[in-house]
Amino acid sequence: MGLALLLGLLLCRAAGDLLALLRSDCIAAEQLCLSDAACNGTYRTLENCALAKTRLLPLDHDSRVRCLNAELDLGNSSLLHCKCHRRMKRQEHCLRVFWTVHSSMTDGYFNLETSPYENPANEGHWKTDYNKLAALLSGSQLAGDATNPCLKATHVCNLSKKCVRLRTDYASICTRGAGSEDRCDRRKCHRGLRNFFEKVPEDFTKRILFCPCQDELCGERRRKTIVPDCSFQYNTKPNCLWLLDSCLEDHICKSRLADFQQNCQPADTSPDGCSQHNHAACLQAYMGMIGTPMTPNYVSNSSVEISLWCTCESSGNQKEKCDQILSMFESNKCLENTIWSQMHLKQTALERQEDLFYSSSLNFQGDSASTALASEISQVAEGKTQRDISEHSSMPMASSVYSGAAISWPSLALFLPLLLSPR
Repeated sequence: MGLALLLGLLLCRAAGDLLALLRSDCIAAEQLCLSDAACNGTYRTLENCALAKTRLLPLDHDSRVRCLNAELDLGNSSLLHCKCHRRMKRQEHCLRVFWTVHSSMTDGYFNLETSPYENPANEGHWKTDYNKLAALLSGSQLAGDATNPCLKATHVCNLSKKCVRLRTDYASICTRGAGSEDRCDRRKCHRGLRNFFEKVPEDFTKRILFCPCQDELCGERRRKTIVPDCSFQYNTKPNCLWLLDSCLEDHICKSRLADFQQNCQPADTSPDGCSQHNHAACLQAYMGMIGTPMTPNYVSNSSVEISLWCTCESSGNQKEKCDQILSMFESNKCLENTIWSQMHLKQTALERQEDLFYSSSLNFQGDSASTALASEISQVAEGKTQRDISEHSSMPMASSVYSGAAISWPSLALFLPLLLSPR
């Protein structure tokens, strides 16, 4: 009797987990809906409504009411609560389903209300294989200026086959005809950038995109990370309203914009400047905008200010809306504090461990050097790591940056002695 009860509970739990999974995935939720005659009919109505909006066809009053009623008719359908996962297969299909069901969210011009993506805290994070990375480092001879953080980040990327392959892919596409609108294939360039930031672990991409610089040479390398001559700039600056319209016509861009608005929403009364109090989510949302028609970038080699490549000149009576679009990036305290705290952490608390890890990789000569390095890191980490963590955990901005990270440099310093010790 007891065994039967236990099996029953396990089956109920498994069924609950499966139901939760189906509810959270818009592709699975769509399949469930299409298998039900009533839901199928309602969903087809919503598809027609979404298609009319995509083609900018005007809807009369009756059509708008019919579309709104169809959305309400879904009731408690899993479609109303479904989300999409970053880096998932068939992501564009999933996003199309989401916006089909929530097409009324775009009625507020560009205030998209909610993100179609699952909360970052509920998603699996990239796990960097530091055993493999340590093995690569032990046989490498990295060259370059160890005082240039952006150069260091590139060298670390070169130790990962996936990182260097996808970085080379987008660089070769984006530099082909860069600076010439007639020759630069911006769509392919954007796709290559999205592949890089979606498929390469954030341990690599964050270091490349947010490397802290003390001089313009380093700043230029950081600004040119996304090959802005093709991915960011046009020969002439377009109007920001046109840039937004281009974004809203694309399911991926519209979704990334909604995610950015939700997770990088500024709040004047918040200590960290963000309404969501989650710098990790804002940082991820910002990186998600790269490779879309609304790709942002650093405005110069000497600052960390961010902007879009557009203007609000000749906006007529929509000047206020245009200014709002620009201010999402130019005057966004949440985004500014998020980027600052990401760079600030690398400049202070984690600087010694990071520099030790990098500089030691230049001179690995086998087991004896590895053992000496392990001993040195162990001594540094034992006394300093815990002190640094405690110091920065009290900072409202800095403490939230790594809330969604898979691993940090202090933890790496603690584990390196085990990874590099002779076996």
